[in-house]
Amino acid sequence: MKPSLLEFVPMAGINTPLAPPAPTETTSLDTSADLNARVIVFNCECHTYEQVIALFCQYIPGMNSTRAFELAWKIDHDGEAIVFAGGLEQAEETASKLAGGGLRVAVQ
Repeated sequence: MKPSLLEFVPMAGINTPLAPPAPTETTSLDTSADLNARVIVFNCECHTYEQVIALFCQYIPGMNSTRAFELAWKIDHDGEAIVFAGGLEQAEETASKLAGGGLRVAVQ
């Protein structure tokens, strides 16, 4: 007969209890948790650099004109760029504002 997981089993002459390990970390199932997300802007050939830079500086937290130009250049040459990374709620809000300015965006 097999012992249950909570019975004592002789091992090397010592009685050792076998039990399932206790969890060492917990997992949150809270759907309102601030998940990591990113905002991607795609090239649409319908905005000038100045328009894109102005939108980035206005709506992306912590953005400055130098970084905005670098991102606009990347979008123009590579077709897309990640312009924001952070919590899901803030990413969705930022994407919504950029889309309101006419940019093609996605949140991942």
